[in-house]
Amino acid sequence: MIRSARVRALLALTVIAVSLYIALTVPIRLGLDLRGGTQIVLQTRSSPTATADREATDRTLEVLRGRVDALGVAEPSLVRSGDDRIIVELPGVRDPKQAAEVLGRTAQLTIHPVAGAATAGGERTGERVLPDGSGGQLRLREAALTGQQVKDAAARFDQESGAGWHITVDFGGTGRAEWARLTGEAACEPVGDPARRVAIVLDDKIISSPEVSPSVACGTGITAGSTQITGSFGDAEARELALLIKGGALPVAVETVEQRTVGPTLGAEAIAASTWAAVIGTALTSLFVIAVYRLMGMLAALALLCYGLISYAALAALGATLTLPGLAGFVLAIGMAVDANVLVFERAREEHAARERPTPRSALTAGFRNAFSAIADSNITTLIAAALLFFLASGPVRGFGVTLGIGVLASMVSALLITRVLADHAASRPWLRARPHLSGIATTGPVRDRLLRRDPQLMRRPRRWLAASAVLLALAGAGIALRGLDLGVEFTGGRLAEYTTGAPVDPDKARAALADAGFPRAVVQSSGDDRLTVRTGALTDAQSSEVTRTIGAVGGGADRIRDELIGPSLGEELRRNALIALALALGAQLLYLAARFRWVLGTAAVTALAHDVLVLLGVFAWLGKPVDGVFLAALLTVIGYSVNDSVVVFDRIRELRRRPRAAPLPQVTNHAILQTLPRTVNTGMGAALILTALAVLGGDSLTDFALALLIGLVVGTWSSVFVAAPVAIELQDRTGGRGRRAG
Repeated sequence: MIRSARVRALLALTVIAVSLYIALTVPIRLGLDLRGGTQIVLQTRSSPTATADREATDRTLEVLRGRVDALGVAEPSLVRSGDDRIIVELPGVRDPKQAAEVLGRTAQLTIHPVAGAATAGGERTGERVLPDGSGGQLRLREAALTGQQVKDAAARFDQESGAGWHITVDFGGTGRAEWARLTGEAACEPVGDPARRVAIVLDDKIISSPEVSPSVACGTGITAGSTQITGSFGDAEARELALLIKGGALPVAVETVEQRTVGPTLGAEAIAASTWAAVIGTALTSLFVIAVYRLMGMLAALALLCYGLISYAALAALGATLTLPGLAGFVLAIGMAVDANVLVFERAREEHAARERPTPRSALTAGFRNAFSAIADSNITTLIAAALLFFLASGPVRGFGVTLGIGVLASMVSALLITRVLADHAASRPWLRARPHLSGIATTGPVRDRLLRRDPQLMRRPRRWLAASAVLLALAGAGIALRGLDLGVEFTGGRLAEYTTGAPVDPDKARAALADAGFPRAVVQSSGDDRLTVRTGALTDAQSSEVTRTIGAVGGGADRIRDELIGPSLGEELRRNALIALALALGAQLLYLAARFRWVLGTAAVTALAHDVLVLLGVFAWLGKPVDGVFLAALLTVIGYSVNDSVVVFDRIRELRRRPRAAPLPQVTNHAILQTLPRTVNTGMGAALILTALAVLGGDSLTDFALALLIGLVVGTWSSVFVAAPVAIELQDRTGGRGRRAG
């Protein structure tokens, strides 16, 4: 045991040291919603001459990369998403109209005869002067060929001669004859003369200006319809040049389907607000844990700081982009990190109370051993939700999935490794063995003591709880039916803009002004004393400017700090993906829980999850809150959190039913609920403190997110005890007692 403790201590020190090194040396990437800028999602469209497949999208991406470089944007990001989408992030760009116009143009590739080197005053009518990329200037005549006449272009390596990389260009249609004429005229010029070159121009930039080979006859040219561009190309350079030439030959139209713009002020405020929420929430949670578990609580609070360091280092090492919902996920995972510690300490309390003359260390060892199953199951179910967010969501919500997943893994390392090393070391000290009451695990706690005295029979009439939950579902359903769900712009398509105004503005007054200006269906909401959020259908740039002028007129000036544009096709896709994510979340939970707890308990847990989803949707419908991508992140997180509670209860049911002469399932379930209720209360309090801090201090952008999680926390705690457990009992009764296999 001493050797294993030393190995754990060495591993813990290594993890902390590596995390500290990464945190100090590797900067973390901030999403546009935190540092300000514009994100544009482009979708390629097929044309009569080209199909918008993965290859065409890659070629379009290379052309767009050059255009973004021409904009002079610092640290731009361009990535392909799927087969036909390109996500462009432009930090610091506040004029999305200009960026969209530059990015949306169809590629223009032309091939010109070279008149000669450019000299002062030597330019003639009909010629243009462009740099050739090597420091010189070339005079170009009118284009002889366009990209439409280029059939194909590919980078090849000459293995036989060892000449290295070259680009093969094939012409089709009239391009074959035009290329022969162009190269035939150039071949009549002396070798080394700039006029013997031809210039390949993409978007007014010479990307290559090769000289015609001496072997080509004057007046004849290259007649095979194919040519080679040779030079001292590297692998990457040759492939990029081939992509550019081919991309210009096969222009693919692009359409803006999503556009987000956020001002850096909003990002700075969001970072500051979330940071304060994290600091205050962590402090309150640490104080609560210390008050309940004394010395062990202090060590758990120290492990929380290590958890924050490990999570931050993991985000930096993976190159993940930290978004605003991701920052909220980072804060939320602090509360989840407490859960594993609470599970261990509560099991240690039980072991200490059940044994004769136990020591704090023996109780802790048994607590870690017995709590591992519940910790693993509960964290795996949360990881399932995080994985679904990553694969099915987009934008900032996807970042939340990454952050949440990293937070879950970091919390397990914090609780099962760092907390254990610290707790083992403290529990082995002679002064603590002499004063076990200081450990925090030598007493059962006030919640457990009260439950043991009263011994309430909660599962004596399980159908009463199911009836109460049915009433709750009916109220939620009424909210959805009567008020409807206020789907956000992400799911419906349209435009959302947030403004800061010179003076506070009544939303009704702004709504009336927009109606007079021709926008009667605009949805106006106050998001602060001097902020307004305006949501409309699809708008042109001119209409968007009119909305800004109208808000400025009623607010004494207006500055647009956020602008989101979602195309109807993308809105429909996001709505479909949201439903798929929800269905997959429930299905994945059912499969996992069925494998771990058999079908009766697995079905009961998924029934409780469906209950939580409907209730949360109903509450948001009654409150008139928007159901958007951030709400989806909160909803899937609620699913993960709710199943955590159910897993802890079912894990205890499984343990109790393995004992000889196990009681009937209703009695076993009642005992399991009473034994795990202290953990549920303490974990819920820790998470509630974090979420309350996030709701109060996290700013307008995170209020609805934190509110959804707070509601989910309450509903999930209720459903794990008063929905999942009664459903399991009812399912066993209906299967004629075969439910003994359910555990």
